Amino acid sequence: MKKLILFALAFLFASQMLVAQTLLTSTFLQHKTKNQLIAEFNNPLIRNGVNLYKVTYLTPNVQGVSSTASGLLVAPDNFSKIYPMLCYQHGTSSSKTDVPSHLNGESQLATILSGMGYLVAAPDYLGLGDSPGFHPYVHAATEASAAVDLLRAARDFAAQEVLQLNGQVFVTGYSQGGHAAMALHRKLELELSNEFSVTAAAPMSGPYSIGGIMRELILSENEYFFPAYIPNTILSYQMMYGNLYNDLSEVFKPTYVPAITKFGNGEISLSELNTTLISLLTANEGASVPLKMMQDAMVGAILTNPQHPFNVALNENNVYDWAPTAPTRLVYCTADDQVPFENAILADSVMNANGAAEVVSFNAGPSANHTGCVFPATFYTILFFSTLQQLEDITTAAINATTGHLDIFPNPASEAVFIKNLPGKGELHLLNLNGRLLRSMPIVQGDNELSLNGLSAGMYLMKITGEDRIWVNKLMVRRE
Repeated sequence: MKKLILFALAFLFASQMLVAQTLLTSTFLQHKTKNQLIAEFNNPLIRNGVNLYKVTYLTPNVQGVSSTASGLLVAPDNFSKIYPMLCYQHGTSSSKTDVPSHLNGESQLATILSGMGYLVAAPDYLGLGDSPGFHPYVHAATEASAAVDLLRAARDFAAQEVLQLNGQVFVTGYSQGGHAAMALHRKLELELSNEFSVTAAAPMSGPYSIGGIMRELILSENEYFFPAYIPNTILSYQMMYGNLYNDLSEVFKPTYVPAITKFGNGEISLSELNTTLISLLTANEGASVPLKMMQDAMVGAILTNPQHPFNVALNENNVYDWAPTAPTRLVYCTADDQVPFENAILADSVMNANGAAEVVSFNAGPSANHTGCVFPATFYTILFFSTLQQLEDITTAAINATTGHLDIFPNPASEAVFIKNLPGKGELHLLNLNGRLLRSMPIVQGDNELSLNGLSAGMYLMKITGEDRIWVNKLMVRRE
């Protein structure tokens, strides 16, 4: 019996090691203190400082062979807590170095999230950062696999750094990252539920319906000022499937082929291609209508043949036709000028029809375009995640697991609101629904009171950050 137990333990350890051999290198980039983060981002909800690392790790390349990819890990600098992991998938990159591991703009969101108590993993994707080759743009399978293996590398990193993880996994991303986040969430729940447990997901402004809503946009007569997305997708799917065309001139008119070829060869960036295509379309067609740069015969074949390789490839990369188990928010803005908001509405309806446990679409900004949607969408996502985030002190985790309910009353309120039974000291922040901080005050263990004098009637968010957990409640203020 003893030998059998030892064999079982050895087998279990070996199995875990096989899964865990993912992280290759971790290179320290910078440290930011808690106070630096609060000052830099004007965010009083920051709980800790962070350390940023560029990592390389193993993951299958586009041929399915193990290769090197890169990403950013942002880790809390307070080792007395037990942290959840969060995967952030970035939006469309303009160049190979426009990625989190090179500290592009989106690395700032990863930094903020880590400052709020997450070990954040932000993959660069295949073909970007240190990964060789052309990037398989909006290719669901490789978006998911690159992220899964970075999460595994993050576990390796946490073990090396003696950073404690609690098993929670949060998933989000913006734009292309919304598509990638949905692909990752699907893979984690449907294929890897024995390895990862998704606590919550919030894809933001993503093209979930590549073969439906995005296809209709591409094949419409409407002006669209991001025409480079089309050749980026076509070059990507040709690389992955190999059957979309024999020569690029079969897809695009001769005027547009040279610039697209330069982009495919890495001679110009995506943003440079986009500028060039807008100029060419405006000069030759009178407006930036991407359909006009495609060959009429190819457009006709795509429109009339549902089994055309283009349609098959596009449909294979839809990511919405399944039923998530974890709470999921599909965050969008109705004035989005790059990714139609109908992607979120369709995903919501299909997922719920499939029997999803808790999928809700949320309009974060009715008048915000794609760029303007970033702040309200990410703010909503941060608050949504914080309601489910578990953040406990290593020495008191067992005690805090049994902490009683936090009483907040009355709600609705008019003069004051009372917080009872707070298990320890902390901070109270009152925000409006646009994320603006209205009031902040320290709170003590036990009972506390917040005056509502000077506040107009309406809905507010009350965030209480305790020593080892976070509460977020809606508060309705009424006036006679």
